Amino acid sequence: MATDPTSELVSKPGPVVGERRERSPRIMSVLLVALMAAALGLAIYAGVRSRRAADAALKQATTDARVSVVNVVSPQPGAPTHEIVLPGTTQAFTDAAIFARTNGYVKAWYFDIGARVKQGQLLAEIETPEVDQQLQQARADLETAQANLRQAQITADRWVALLESDSVSKQETDQAVSALSAAKATVSSNVANVRRLEELQKFEKIYAPFDGVITARNIDIGVLINAGSTPPGREMFHMTAIHRLRVFVAVPEVYSRAAQPGTVATLNLDAFPGRSFHGTLVRTANAIDLASRTLLVEVDVDNPGGELLPGAYVFVHLKLPTQVASATVTVPANTLLFRAEGLQVAVVRGGQAQLVPVRIGRDFGTTVEIVSGLQPTDQVIVAPSDSLISGTRVRIAGTSDAPKP
Repeated sequence: MATDPTSELVSKPGPVVGERRERSPRIMSVLLVALMAAALGLAIYAGVRSRRAADAALKQATTDARVSVVNVVSPQPGAPTHEIVLPGTTQAFTDAAIFARTNGYVKAWYFDIGARVKQGQLLAEIETPEVDQQLQQARADLETAQANLRQAQITADRWVALLESDSVSKQETDQAVSALSAAKATVSSNVANVRRLEELQKFEKIYAPFDGVITARNIDIGVLINAGSTPPGREMFHMTAIHRLRVFVAVPEVYSRAAQPGTVATLNLDAFPGRSFHGTLVRTANAIDLASRTLLVEVDVDNPGGELLPGAYVFVHLKLPTQVASATVTVPANTLLFRAEGLQVAVVRGGQAQLVPVRIGRDFGTTVEIVSGLQPTDQVIVAPSDSLISGTRVRIAGTSDAPKP
């Protein structure tokens, strides 16, 4: 019986097909292992990358934490009109305490405080009975001396005439002439004493020495008055002349060149808001006070209406001449550092804080004028730490860039 070769080929698996069936599970295992290895590698790479990112973030945070964040301001240019404002106190142009020049009791007074008086007006009268009696006695002594003088004159003339005829001796004539000279001296002495007491009697009336205002009255009728200004003397009145006032101002040495006689000054008072008064700088002390390092100047202000009162607190504005007004800047007062090396401010330069010595001019309260040490382009640190030193790395608030280490 014949066999079909084709059927044998189909019924019996060939070696190639069987070999392929045996390799398929191995290939699948290898692929599975490869996929697992790749997944593991990816997981490890992702973990390493996230750790590196966390390390970088931590390093950046640590770097940022080492850099101080500061606020800065730019110095403002000084005002175009340069002037200094200084405190002062008004004083009366003439101020006098009036004392008695004789002893006695107050008979009457005619003006009280606030009264405006003219020079020569009678202010008060003093009763001086002792002086009156002394004057009467002095006048009587003068009359006696004058009578003695007349008698001595007659005697001397008589003896001189007799001497010509040798009726008397030369010695007796000389004695008569000497008695005449003594009588003349006695009369002169008594005349001077009378004049002294008459002048002393004039002091019973107290007159105003100048035009002014009575600012104090320390007497009343019947009060005992002693002559002189030392105890137990009593000040009777106090007068001031307020038609013109003096204002004494201490000008800092740095601005002493601004204190030139003839300079016009402007005055402001709290009692007159919105008003200004004008005065003239009339003189200076021409010497710097060693204790305060200031120059004392006097500003005179006309006060015809009497609006300004002596003792008032004023602000004196003095304009600085061009040669004195230098290029200055102003900064907040809380930028200043008080160190042993002197006054300093901290500026930001190249991402670092640098301490710069400065010299201040005028103090405006919340701000101060810097005469030297700063430029308008500087960035000044506000409220710097007391421990801040030059070279400290800083970052300006509001900026994201930090200096590189």
